[in-house]
Amino acid sequence: MDQIKIRGGKSLHGTIHIGGAKNAALPLMAACLLSDQPLNLSNLPHLADIATMTNLLTELGVNVSMNGAAPAGYAGRVFTLDAKKTTDIIAPYELVRKMRASVLVLGPLLTRQGRARVSLPGGCAIGTRPVDLHLKALEQMGAVIELKEGYIDAKAENGLKGCHVIFPMVTVGGTENILMAATLAQGETVIGNAAREPEIGDLAKCLVAMGAKIEGIGTDTLKVQGVKKMNQADHAVLPDRIETGTYAVAAAITGGEILLKGARLDLIDAVVDVLSRVGVEFEDTDTGLRVSRTNGNLKGVDLMTEPYPGFPTDMQAQFMALMTVADGASMITETIFENRFMHVPELHRMGADINVQGRSAIVRGNQKLSGAPVMATDLRASVSMVLAGLAAEGETLINRVYHLDRGYERLEEKLSACGADIERVQA
Repeated sequence: MDQIKIRGGKSLHGTIHIGGAKNAALPLMAACLLSDQPLNLSNLPHLADIATMTNLLTELGVNVSMNGAAPAGYAGRVFTLDAKKTTDIIAPYELVRKMRASVLVLGPLLTRQGRARVSLPGGCAIGTRPVDLHLKALEQMGAVIELKEGYIDAKAENGLKGCHVIFPMVTVGGTENILMAATLAQGETVIGNAAREPEIGDLAKCLVAMGAKIEGIGTDTLKVQGVKKMNQADHAVLPDRIETGTYAVAAAITGGEILLKGARLDLIDAVVDVLSRVGVEFEDTDTGLRVSRTNGNLKGVDLMTEPYPGFPTDMQAQFMALMTVADGASMITETIFENRFMHVPELHRMGADINVQGRSAIVRGNQKLSGAPVMATDLRASVSMVLAGLAAEGETLINRVYHLDRGYERLEEKLSACGADIERVQA
């Protein structure tokens, strides 16, 4: 099994290309199921989750072809997804268990085929992400749904019908699933308390390019007028705001300066606001964002994760690693997932002073981190180990790095090019 070995203490300087957003690419790929004409997606990252979704779509009868990549692969790949001959409506456990986002095929399959059988999802163990919100909304649209043998059996033999869906809590996956289902439903669907993440806006723009009629993109109320047919479209995946934020923290925690090529400032406003208060500088350039630590030490600040446009939960673990070396104390409150402090015991092993109290963690900073063997527990926790290892004295050995491969493309190669002493080794 692969491990990541880091010898810390080196300041990072250089350029890192930000890839396409995984969290945008996965629903975009599922959207191909809405049409019998090809969907061409560019700037797709080369990640394990993308491979899992590709395998799932292939299982459903989608013809997936890769039309090439830019030199060295840094500008992403181009996929053509052709669901013309899709007849299978079963998304099997063997594939869905690997990734929660696999449930996003439910809405497109059901609205186009009238039936879907999708395994209940798996994924990172960071707390419950209830698909019941997806299912209740689909039932409002006329679907008949049964849960049996670990599968969601859904039928809408006379087609889905538009209605007014109001989510009781913000759900990104639920918004995406219902948005796609509504494109081919009869009449108007209004989605209230819709998630506002940029990845949802990216999906909506792609759906419009395919022929959907959607109003309110970027707001918490989406209005969709159902159409009879979706068409061919070309769409480029937006840059990954979580990868952008992660490498911004890498620059800050090592006292370096990194140009994040292709990054967009408008996608990370909340992260920029918080990191600026910590002591990190951002410069918007023609090619991306230049990130560096300001003169002086980093400062501890309090943080609460919130749905977009608040501070993203997917950046919480990285921010915590940064706070372990900042001056003063900080309180980090996690409001999205209940089990998202599993990286804390591993940071303890590296010398961090963190005390968890319910959904909040008190971090007493200005600690000298020291390298140690650690274990990744989920995708974002694993990269917090990498960031801590970059700042630590001595050698850090990170186990279970397959989590990293789900969300970060060539991480060790990108960091190494900026001066990090990091490599992938065999256990």
